[in-house]
Parts: sequence; structure tokens; C-alpha cells
Amino acid sequence: MSARTASRVAAAIDAAHADGRGAFVGYLPIGFPDLQTSIDAAVALAESGGDILELGPPYSDPVMDGTVIQEATQAALAGGFRLRDTFTAVREITRRVDVPVLVMTYWNPVMQYGVDRYADDLLDAGGAGLITPDITPDAAADWIAASERTGLDRVFLAAPTSTDERLDMIIEASTGFVYTVSTMGITGERTELDAAARRLVERMRARSRGDLRACVGIGISTAEQVAGLLEYADGAIVGTALVRALRDGGIEGLAETARALAAGTRRPA
Repeated sequence: MSARTASRVAAAIDAAHADGRGAFVGYLPIGFPDLQTSIDAAVALAESGGDILELGPPYSDPVMDGTVIQEATQAALAGGFRLRDTFTAVREITRRVDVPVLVMTYWNPVMQYGVDRYADDLLDAGGAGLITPDITPDAAADWIAASERTGLDRVFLAAPTSTDERLDMIIEASTGFVYTVSTMGITGERTELDAAARRLVERMRARSRGDLRACVGIGISTAEQVAGLLEYADGAIVGTALVRALRDGGIEGLAETARALAAGTRRPA
């Protein structure tokens, strides 16, 4: 990882480890089913075991998202979501809970808003950084500079298909953690996680200087899957299962699912 100011996201992962757990990173879309409920849901997720929140502003062309998340984000857009609502949500959530909030955003909205302006407004709202699924470090010079200036974390994605050269670039450029994609394709639940995730984390650990934090996402929906991947990863990222729980059971259903998933983070003594 690059040398810089202390990362709130890395600190949350380290705190979970100190407590004998892997980190639980939970994703929810902003504005679903409406803005206030999405804020309340994120707070409930943090209070039900989430160590790090990953919030997704709805986007009109969500190429990485599976059906459940796409339907939720389309509903949020139809309900009037605007990009500025991102900062409103982050500000309200961080006022209510002391959990790092990452915004998972496609790159075009950040470009349209202005990279420095986006970074400044996110920092002002209490956000911890960005997860950027569709931009690679070699194309992110403006964002890297803005994140260095503001101290925001920048989380890039590594995939099983990434070359060693690209992995080196991702490891060097990422702060907080590296978002490790367990399987190629869109997000969603899988009955079996691909063994490629384990191999990918092993490759990255072999290429890092010992300070790598790898969180695995895409396809995780049960406490058993969480426990399995935390045998080799630092954190588990869950999205679809949480969005479905919110859709079907409201905030109470979301909290119940979050507590069940968080139970899988406890490592054997």
C-alpha cells in the first residue's frame, strides 16, 4: 500500500482482526426504497455488525450489478435520486454511526461532477473514500491525486484474470483494501464461491510487502460462505443478500440478515 495518512477503512479491518473476526463490508444502494429509508437501513446495517459500509449511488448503466441490485437502483432513479443525495446520505449516516463509509461508484458520474469537487464534498460529508469498479489505477491519475490530497481511501478491483503486472499496480495504488472479485461477471449470489478467489488472494499476498488487506466480494450470501472466505481473506463483502433482505423484509429484515452474516466473521480461537 502507498505510504499516506492513516486509513479509517484499514483501521476498521484491523480492529475486527484484533477482536478475532474478519471484517464485514455491507453494500446498500442509496435511495432505495427512498432516500430516508436507505439512510436508516445503512445505520441499521452498521448497528447489526457491519464494520464498513459500501454505499452505491444509482447509475443508469450498472454493468457490474446483478438483477436484484439493478432493480433497486432503477427504483431509486425512478424515485428521483440525484447525485447530490449521495453526500446527504453519507453525512447523515456518519453523524449517526462511527463506521467508515465508502461510496462504490462508476467513474462517469465522478468525472461529470468534477473529481476534486467530488472528493472535497465526500470528505466534507464524512465519507472515507471510493470504490471504483470501472477504472484502473493507470487511468485514475486525477483521482489518485485528489485522494492523496484529501486522505480519502481509494479501493480498486482485482480479478482472477488480472496479470501479475496489473496486480502490482492495483496493490500499490489501493488504500484501505483491495476489492477482490471472487468470480468474473455480475454481482449476485452463488451457491459455491469460485476457488479462483483464494488463488487470487494468494497471488496478491505473494506480491505485496506484507501490508495487503484483501476483501472478497461478489457471490457471498451466507454466514458459511463468509466463514469460508475469511480463512484466507481479511474481509467479506456482501451486497445482493442485503438488498434482497431490505426489499423483502424492510429494515428489520435487513438487520436480521446482517446479524446472521456477521456471525460468520468470528474466527476460531
